[in-house]
Amino acid sequence: MPVCHLSYYSEVLKKQAQATVLLPSPIVPGPWHVMYLLHGLSDDHTAWTRWTSIERYVDGLPLVVVMPDGGRSFYVDAANGPRYGTALAVELPQIVRSYFPTKTPWCTTGLSMGGYGAIKLALERPDLFRSAVSHSGALHFGRSLSGPDEEFNREFRLVVGEPGPGNHCDIYGKILELAAEHRPALRFDCGTDDFLLWANREFHDHLMANGISHEYEEFPGDHNWAYWDEHVQEAVAFHRRQLGF
Repeated sequence: MPVCHLSYYSEVLKKQAQATVLLPSPIVPGPWHVMYLLHGLSDDHTAWTRWTSIERYVDGLPLVVVMPDGGRSFYVDAANGPRYGTALAVELPQIVRSYFPTKTPWCTTGLSMGGYGAIKLALERPDLFRSAVSHSGALHFGRSLSGPDEEFNREFRLVVGEPGPGNHCDIYGKILELAAEHRPALRFDCGTDDFLLWANREFHDHLMANGISHEYEEFPGDHNWAYWDEHVQEAVAFHRRQLGF
């Protein structure tokens, strides 16, 4: 598959931005659907291609895989900082469409910080993203700041502002604001030895309590690339069912 390194100036971030892009084989006719594939807190736009076989898993599909660099943003517009949410939900789709023959709807997938981000972006742009998958997601982000130390919490107060229900980062409230017919199809999973298992179980309980359709599974595994490399294959299969390719 062709692999592109996309470097562009972001008017929203006021800086150079980057993304790794996997393109379908030239023999696969376009236009193509698009999947965002989002990295975790400590990684960048190259992580998925370095640590998984994602290129092999999507080979032959009419799918563009866009892996943007989200920094340490949680893929949201910070209360006091950069507007990564707008940069990735509004600006980057316009750029992708200008360079590649694509069609809607799109889909999103991510791990950890990116798992949260995948769901958050899909809830903000249900007109664009039909489905979202989270692996080991930090799905509590915004409702609380429960980092490992005060340095972490200080950093992310700049993003969140005042944490709690109803915060602009709170996906618990955001999903309730959308009418059922506008909600993207959701799937999320987590390893049974993962430190974020509690956050995934709580979000699952929230969706169940409010009658919101979704898929949730737990598997043996921890917060690591062995787990994500295995289960991203299920994400691709889920998106194929939702988008019909």
